[in-house]
Amino acid sequence: MSKKSKKSKNHRNNEITKGIFTVLEKEPKKTFNYKQIAAKIGVTEAHDRNQLIKRLVQLKEKKRITEESRGNYKAIPSTKTYHTGTVDITGRGNAYIVVEGMDDDVFVPFNKLKKAFHRDTVEVYIYPRRKGKKLEGEITNIVTRKKNNFVGIVDMQANYAFVRPSDFRMYTDIFVSKEKIKDAKDGDKVIVEITEWPDNADSPFGKVTEVLGTPGEHDTEIHSILAEYGLPYNFPVEVERFANEIDTSIKKEEIAKRRDMREVLTFTIDPKDAKDFDDALSFEVLDNGNYQIGIHIADVSHYLQTDTLLDEEAYNRATSVYLVDRVVPMLPEVLSNNACSLRPNEEKYTFSSIFELNDQAVIKDQWFGRTVINSNERFAYEEAQYIIENGNGSIPEDISIRGSSYSVSEEVVNATLTMDKLAKIMRKKRMGEGAISFDSIEVRFHLNDKSEPEGVYFKESKDANKLIEEFMLLANRKVAQFIGKQKPKKTFIYRIHDEPNEEKLQALNGIISRFGHKLDFKDKKSISGSLNKLLSDVKGQKEQNLVDTLAIRSMSKAIYTTNNIGHYGLAFDYYSHFTSPIRRYPDVMVHRLLQHYLDGGVTAKDTVYEEKCKHSSDMEHLAAQAERDSVKYMQIKFMQDHQDKEFIGVISGVTEWGIYVEIIENKCEGMVRIRDIKGDYYIFDDKEYAIVGERTKKTYTLGDEVVVMVKSTDLAKRHLDFSLIGKHE
Repeated sequence: MSKKSKKSKNHRNNEITKGIFTVLEKEPKKTFNYKQIAAKIGVTEAHDRNQLIKRLVQLKEKKRITEESRGNYKAIPSTKTYHTGTVDITGRGNAYIVVEGMDDDVFVPFNKLKKAFHRDTVEVYIYPRRKGKKLEGEITNIVTRKKNNFVGIVDMQANYAFVRPSDFRMYTDIFVSKEKIKDAKDGDKVIVEITEWPDNADSPFGKVTEVLGTPGEHDTEIHSILAEYGLPYNFPVEVERFANEIDTSIKKEEIAKRRDMREVLTFTIDPKDAKDFDDALSFEVLDNGNYQIGIHIADVSHYLQTDTLLDEEAYNRATSVYLVDRVVPMLPEVLSNNACSLRPNEEKYTFSSIFELNDQAVIKDQWFGRTVINSNERFAYEEAQYIIENGNGSIPEDISIRGSSYSVSEEVVNATLTMDKLAKIMRKKRMGEGAISFDSIEVRFHLNDKSEPEGVYFKESKDANKLIEEFMLLANRKVAQFIGKQKPKKTFIYRIHDEPNEEKLQALNGIISRFGHKLDFKDKKSISGSLNKLLSDVKGQKEQNLVDTLAIRSMSKAIYTTNNIGHYGLAFDYYSHFTSPIRRYPDVMVHRLLQHYLDGGVTAKDTVYEEKCKHSSDMEHLAAQAERDSVKYMQIKFMQDHQDKEFIGVISGVTEWGIYVEIIENKCEGMVRIRDIKGDYYIFDDKEYAIVGERTKKTYTLGDEVVVMVKSTDLAKRHLDFSLIGKHE
């Protein structure tokens, strides 16, 4: 027998074995004879039928199945290998099933997907593992669909249409009959809802629910990004109506229930273009020389009552989404930009954390509760930074958000300078305790009135930003600590961040060693210390954005949960989100729970809140993906107008199909495909993070500086391709 024939026979025997287990384990309480099994797995040839009978006897002798009565077989309970997991479709159309609690993901080839889509929850049958082989299985049942709505392009035929999904992980087009196409035209980008997938149909059936527009047009693409992640871009009419009918007036009887802070110096510091101001700081020097600093947060929960239409909408959204040209808010404008926005010279309801600190930022007293404030000033970060750097309040015209130069009172200047000093003490202490400083570069765009990018700039975190950050962190930490340390234990919502995976850190160490950096794995504090040194050393270097990105990816993801394990990145034992209820639903829940416990309430049901935490974490993840996609889209749009220019870039990724290059001056990233590199045939070397010329041995390695030009741009697919000119000398 030839090797090829032997291999083919072994493969068929394995298929028969897998089929036996699939049938028996799918209905473990029933017995099956060989004829029934053969019919279910499609065995019709006499040779295969004989092999099936022979294999049943072998499996019985090995005690992997049992013969209940003559010729009738049944699964042994201990051999059950069905698990529930989440589908992760690869670019090649195969999948891995991620099963909680299992170290290895289960590989499922394309022909065993059983019509499952990316991120569906499925039941997977795992084949008996062969020595040295990866876990493999097949999907036996779809438990829940992650989504039924997809964005795609209409391919119109005479009497029907197909919609080709934009997501590369969606491996099938969707059939839409003519009466369900709405008013879509050939080539339009649409949202299509899958309604059924008949057993005998090659494609699922669906209906167009919304026409987004022409591919490549700005609003079409921005709405497509939101729709791909199931995120809304407007509020239902009934929700807007409900919000507009809320009484947002400030009432004397409500003020009487609150701590009155209206006479205390209070101001906000936000970005220049901010429309909602959800946090304010108050400052007062006490008779004993200590400072009383209040962190005042918009009291969203006062207006957002539980079990209402508006609360349901806010919970479903769970977060505001920040795209390059717009914000998709969690709350309607009447709350986010008006009633709950802490605008100057307006009385506002707030929920506050108030601290007494000495001149070394040691907390001497604390108080939490509902307040009413009246903000004296609204500052931009640039204005507060000017005060910190110059020690005076004469704000020049080019920095002022008021359109002209103006002077800030001495009281405000002193408050700003004192809080900056305290913030720096708190930050230094936090870093000394093992916090990690992720001041990564954030790409921003100068947009014209048509939302077209005219330039790129980078958001930089300066002292004014860090002042606000430290006091927000203080409030978040102390609120979590206040509830977390109470006995008996009370259900609360924490923001946790697990320790990084050492394998990921080792992989990071291998990459950064190419740039002359290294991590210290001696202990937990050494790791965080060396990470901070790394992030500090790469500032201003060509590899900064690459290293920042890889370092963040090596970290665990921060999530919401009722089970507190602390926050590794901030080096806090207790941490929550209290400071942004306008844009984060978990903060609303924190406010509600905190007030409930301040009122002497019993502990809430942790199972209910754990489910809400998971939903909030999931929605936050989707929002972050949409935000990244919108930045990528705008980068491609920006690069469309620079097709004749050469750029110096850094190789930021190496794969078997090409190299990714990030342009140094604007951080736009595109791909150079291996097949397009002239002069040699290049081979991917995964150990060296490089591609190597077969004949010339010329290498292009992660971190190398290269010269590129724009080859092609595709806004609809969000692809940016470069042509490689060569290495930068």
